Amino acid sequence: MQTPDPTSDSPAPAPTDPADGNSPLKRAIGPKLLILFVIGDILGTGIYATTGKVAGKIGGALWLPFLIGFVVALLTAASYVELVGKYPKAAGAALYTQKAFKVPFLTFIVAFMVMCSGLSSASAAARAFSGDYLGEFVNVSPTLVAVLFVLALAALNLRGVSESVKTNVVLTLVELTGLLVILCIGAVAVFAGDGEPARLTEIQADGTGFALMTGILGATALGFFAFVGFEDSVNMAEETKDPVRTFPKALFIGVGVTGTIYVLVALISSLLVDNQVLAESSGPLLEVVKAGGVDFPPKLFAVIALFAVTNSALINIMMASRLCYGMANERILPRAMGRVLPRRRTPVVGIVFTALLAVGLVSTGEIEGLGDTTSFLLLCVFAVVNVAVLVLRKDRVAHRHFRTPTALPVLGAITAVILASPLADRAADVYIRAGVLLLLGIGLWAVNKLVMRARGE
Repeated sequence: MQTPDPTSDSPAPAPTDPADGNSPLKRAIGPKLLILFVIGDILGTGIYATTGKVAGKIGGALWLPFLIGFVVALLTAASYVELVGKYPKAAGAALYTQKAFKVPFLTFIVAFMVMCSGLSSASAAARAFSGDYLGEFVNVSPTLVAVLFVLALAALNLRGVSESVKTNVVLTLVELTGLLVILCIGAVAVFAGDGEPARLTEIQADGTGFALMTGILGATALGFFAFVGFEDSVNMAEETKDPVRTFPKALFIGVGVTGTIYVLVALISSLLVDNQVLAESSGPLLEVVKAGGVDFPPKLFAVIALFAVTNSALINIMMASRLCYGMANERILPRAMGRVLPRRRTPVVGIVFTALLAVGLVSTGEIEGLGDTTSFLLLCVFAVVNVAVLVLRKDRVAHRHFRTPTALPVLGAITAVILASPLADRAADVYIRAGVLLLLGIGLWAVNKLVMRARGE
């Protein structure tokens, strides 16, 4: 349990759960379920699909980008912990941005970037699904499979997907199983003296100094894709029992557990498989299973991996369509985008719109570019959130809450800006893809403003 900070800017104690009575949602999530929910949100496509692409950027020292990404995620998680404790509402980054800066256009940009990050993440998952993991069973066109995969998820979304947190626990345990298999394979290899320990210190870079720094930053920016998801958990604030006390422990434990697993998986992957082999595979952890010397069926691991990336894609595409629906209801996107199917009560226009965007993304991008686009968009959002924490220190609330040390959001904002900047050696198509998505959003926002003005609204 989090002990209230006596130096917090909230001097007067209040009821344990300040949000009680203000939300129509049922508070059904306790501390253990929330921890598993956070872990489940983070696990998935990132570690299963982009490990090899990170290895292609960094070389044998594959663990280093994941370790740095772990630290950056903890810094931003500390800001989210303070904000969700201060404002235990289900709105996340958009809510914090609006409260801090009170600029509706900036709030819209942040919300739209979060939506687009979900789509690019789901698209990366679709590419991962259609790659080497599926290749264990059939040999078909990856782009065609990725497009059909997105359309299938959209159809499922239209029917109405009702996923409880308890179901998410089951999905999380299956995803964890695959990573625990990798850890067991690594333990056996270490005790048997297998692998190449010398690889763990090899950094692949064109030169030294500045080139070395940008190479490491580029690998870290891509590796950070594996950590995204923890920020979505704050949207469960109104369905969590005593969120002010529960979220600090849950977020820190969730990020801590996944970060530790990721660093260990990266160490084992580099120990057992050459970085070039990893880089050329869209199913890098399958290469680890095959090289590990343990009699674990590769096809069974491929099924676990397919399940993991499918779950990630479904969660992200649902989040994106609901966020689109919410923005339409708030009148910051055209009202038509908030229409629902009469019988199914699902946001049909939002689902179709986000599905079309996802089809465009999977048709024009690969795992590395789509994962990097997700990281870039969210790093921009995280920079804003870290600054919002500091701005909102002047806003006193009537209950005690966790307060992160000031240095952490400062470092969180700086690291997020650096990893989002051109210093992180990423391909130009990442910026082009993100720019096109944002221009599309700004266009919809402008059209909506003009229509509202014409109607005198």
